[in-house]
Amino acid sequence: MDVNAAVAAAAAISGVCTGVIAMLAFRWSEREQARPTRTSLHTDAVLPPGVDTVLSVLRSSAVVLDESDSVVKASSAAYALGLVRGGKLAVEPMLHMARDTRRDGEIRQVELDLPRRGTGRGEALAVSARVAPLGSRLVLLLVEDLTEARRIEAVRRDFVANVSHELKTPVGALSLLSEAVMDASDDPEAVERFAGRMQIEATRLTSLVQELIDLSRVQNDDQMEDAEPVRVDELVAEAIDRCRHTATSKQITMAVGGTAALYVWGNRGQLAAALGNLVENAVNYSPARTRVGIAGRRVAAPGGDLIEIAVTDQGIGIPEKDRERIFERFYRVDPARSRATGGTGLGLAIVKHVAASHGGEVTVWSSEGQGSTFTLRLPESAEKRDRRTTPADGPVDHLDGDDDRSYETFTDTPIPAPEVLP
Repeated sequence: MDVNAAVAAAAAISGVCTGVIAMLAFRWSEREQARPTRTSLHTDAVLPPGVDTVLSVLRSSAVVLDESDSVVKASSAAYALGLVRGGKLAVEPMLHMARDTRRDGEIRQVELDLPRRGTGRGEALAVSARVAPLGSRLVLLLVEDLTEARRIEAVRRDFVANVSHELKTPVGALSLLSEAVMDASDDPEAVERFAGRMQIEATRLTSLVQELIDLSRVQNDDQMEDAEPVRVDELVAEAIDRCRHTATSKQITMAVGGTAALYVWGNRGQLAAALGNLVENAVNYSPARTRVGIAGRRVAAPGGDLIEIAVTDQGIGIPEKDRERIFERFYRVDPARSRATGGTGLGLAIVKHVAASHGGEVTVWSSEGQGSTFTLRLPESAEKRDRRTTPADGPVDHLDGDDDRSYETFTDTPIPAPEVLP
């Protein structure tokens, strides 16, 4: 019995020891799991309360660094800009700023040009970086992308410089011509000659000012405020009237077809100005006794039918290197010829802005020595489209006496003109 009792006592003591050891091991495991590790330092728990929420709504790219320069928190924009890679701040100047700020607590700001990720063209990314202490051991870095703002500022400076130059030319010419008139007051023929030149320069100045006003209006106004269904054939008629005198003097034939029964939706005045610029350019840059064709057609598109208006000339054409830039403001393929024709370099820029503001586009095809075709694509008027699809309205293609000849006929092959300017 004594032996059995001793064995039982030993077993009981062993069980108690095992339980104590198991309990101590469990407590030690919990303590180890709760202890901060290098990995846990990079979680949101180390940030002061509310900071994470504030950083999530900032427009700037945000990066939080700890005392070892490891990234504790970084916004998705910071990764997109390439500021953070592998858990570290990848921009050396910003890293130096963060260390200096951690050392003395001073807020620092600097503008930098960084290489853009994923491009081999050396394009720079302009940023503004601001570093400030966050608590006792963290540093906050805020980075704002200034690339677009810099681009807009450069465009504005170029625009002001170009406007100043373009205004200076006719104003200076008028000043010199007025002095010449005064000096030649005793010579009627000279006075008449100088006065004619003054009229030309005054007309050029008026055109430039008007096109500047038009460009400013199409860039700043909402074209859809006064939108309405607009007949394409009426727009074409206005465009032809605008350059009728020039076309007559150069014996240029105006061929029109396929524009009846077509309607676009938009601001009538702006659309007329855009199409008028295309037709006027075609006439101005075409040799004498050639033809300018204006054709319209309806084309199917995923978002709704589009109306295409093509203006084709048999002029000098546009070199391939210049085609991508002809819609830039004040850009001229041949500056000397543009001034001879009274061009300001703003007409095609106005066309581009009008097309974009109406949900359309303008494209160009050209071959040197053969001519050019500018195609204006605009959404069809929804109101007229609904009427056109109603069975009671009858056939579509011949409403309002639409011409039977195809779009390609007027844009690709010579034909007798349906309308010849007197």
